[in-house]
Amino acid sequence: MFDNTLRHWVEKPLQAIANPLEKAGITATQVTLVGFFLGLLGAVAVACGWMVLGFLGVLLNRLADGVDGALARRQGPTAFGGYLDSVLDFIFYAAIPIGFAVSQPESHALPAAVLLGSFLANGGAFFAFAALQGQMRPTPEGKTETLSSREAWRTQKALPYIVGLAEGGETVLMFLLFCLFPRFFPELAYGFAALCFVSAIARIFSVAARS
Repeated sequence: MFDNTLRHWVEKPLQAIANPLEKAGITATQVTLVGFFLGLLGAVAVACGWMVLGFLGVLLNRLADGVDGALARRQGPTAFGGYLDSVLDFIFYAAIPIGFAVSQPESHALPAAVLLGSFLANGGAFFAFAALQGQMRPTPEGKTETLSSREAWRTQKALPYIVGLAEGGETVLMFLLFCLFPRFFPELAYGFAALCFVSAIARIFSVAARS
């Protein structure tokens, strides 16, 4: 919901970090992989009850996610780079709730499962739209025509976007709150899961209105 505003504020700092990395020959994909590894370490820390380290893992993962995008815009985005970034992001998004479920299964397992289900619903609504739009292009008559899969990969540099109430910025904020206030994880998880389900429904209605 506030991802676009957040990008506006962090773009210059991310470019400042990306500049020396590019000069050192580091690629966007390398940053993506390092950020993913740090995020998984954060999830392991959460599972062990080390919430401060979990907090740092979430922050470093998201910082790397921003820096790899800045590098990709400098070096030229690739279809595989965008694909890998999205896949690893969703694995990270799943790893943090699983970490909380492992840390206290008696009280955290069910809310973590509900939260993961809401992520599937919201992510499914997003990626189904991206897949649909990736196969279409406008014609001079204002209509759309279907692209082959090969043509779609060549013409799409990034995933088509559909705004939702619960996006990356909100998810990261909630993960940080989980780490800061772990005793309130069930309440926070159920609340955010409800927002994700509403976001998924809103996206479905949005796509239906465009059809």
